Amino acid sequence: MSLIKQLFNIQSDEEFTQIALQLFHLQYNHNKIYRRFCDLLKVNPVEITRLEKIPFLPIEFFKTEQVITGNFVPQQTFLSSGTTGQNQSKHLVKDLKVYEESFTKGFNQYYGNVDDYCFLALLPSYMEREGSSLIYMTEYLVKHSKHPLSGFYLDEYEKLIDTIKKLQSKNQKIILLGVSFALLDFAEKHKVDLSDVIIMETGGMKGRRKELTRAELHQIYKDSFNVTSIHSEYGMTELLSQAYSFGEGVYQSSAWMQVLIRDINDPFTFLPTQKTGGVNVIDLANIDSCAFIATQDLGKKNADNTFEILGRFDNSDLRGCNLLIN
Repeated sequence: MSLIKQLFNIQSDEEFTQIALQLFHLQYNHNKIYRRFCDLLKVNPVEITRLEKIPFLPIEFFKTEQVITGNFVPQQTFLSSGTTGQNQSKHLVKDLKVYEESFTKGFNQYYGNVDDYCFLALLPSYMEREGSSLIYMTEYLVKHSKHPLSGFYLDEYEKLIDTIKKLQSKNQKIILLGVSFALLDFAEKHKVDLSDVIIMETGGMKGRRKELTRAELHQIYKDSFNVTSIHSEYGMTELLSQAYSFGEGVYQSSAWMQVLIRDINDPFTFLPTQKTGGVNVIDLANIDSCAFIATQDLGKKNADNTFEILGRFDNSDLRGCNLLIN
């Protein structure tokens, strides 16, 4: 069985660890950037026998380097959002089918079949730029929902409300997927009963509106939309997998994705549950880039393997990036 088939059929933590260690050796040997990073840390690959021993590549390398395993012409390059003058992260994707399988199976795991839903998307800032992995995923879900009313809405709130009412009259399952500031704009302009709609926010407040805590933001949604919980999707340009929250910002990830929490003062030490630190992600779907990423997010892990995102590092340019500067 190929490594890709194995990772999408993981049944236990033991299998996850076995595949992660196998992928570490593959990427150490065939990913030039990751190999250089490990060598500068004086890592002996023979000693990597458990997850906590694996080095995690600072996510900033996706802004300055081609983080690829092997040599290939990418089928797609996903780009992060960024203001003028900022470097964008670039995720070079060898095979889009891996991404499609990852987000489809991940969605199925928690929500059931894609074609059971009508997807309504409020993603204005993402629609305005090229290379968004979120737009790629959403377009795929819209298409494969096979529902004629699935689609994207910019600021067409009246049309969106009319569509939702039509769907509600037919007891159609609905997911309203939106970037945080667009959902906030909708909530501030319209008070509408969405109690039977799954509202899923994808982040994206930074720099767009006054910063609000997740709790404050979600309370505004709840009050305006008459819902008891707000779902969230945790993903990023540099990952090919997502985690989902069904409320209160507590995330569950797919079987091929795990989170570890690192000490903010010692990035090579990992913290126990309920302790806040930097979020490290193992995304085995990143088979052709790097599966071991130290993000800029702050979070904590719970005893049941769920995790929470609590914020971001103030100084997001981590010192580890300087290791590869000649």
